[in-house]
Amino acid sequence: MSIWWSLHLRREAASVPLARRLLLGTMESAGVDPDVSYDLSVALSEACANAVEHGGGDAAHGASSEAYRVTAYLDGETCRIEVADSGPGFPVSRARAPIRPSRVDAEHGRGLCLIQELADHVRIDNKPGRGGTVVSFDKILKWKKDPSLLTA
Repeated sequence: MSIWWSLHLRREAASVPLARRLLLGTMESAGVDPDVSYDLSVALSEACANAVEHGGGDAAHGASSEAYRVTAYLDGETCRIEVADSGPGFPVSRARAPIRPSRVDAEHGRGLCLIQELADHVRIDNKPGRGGTVVSFDKILKWKKDPSLLTA
């Protein structure tokens, strides 16, 4: 089975739960194990929150600061999620794996660390100074015994 969807969302906090609910609904309908779905939904929430907070465009380069894009692909045994923004990008030194928060007790800066822990593979395509970051992550799927999509 192959399912994909793409959303263009405003850079507003309210967009984060919308993307998460769509992902969870898709995963449930496809019969993905709830624990895997939960891990992916947390990782997606973190990536979206980063896009909302840091993904503003650079007006000098004509990039829109109003929106970001979320795309999810469920293909065979794998789910890939991509969150793309038009922000300033990461400083080059920050975009290299492994990504760790600057301090253990930091209130912010844990999102990419969580994504790394919850997904099987994480990639950051970064264009510092030219605008835009794409955070993509994959996870091998596990399945429930009775997926609702197959019994509908």
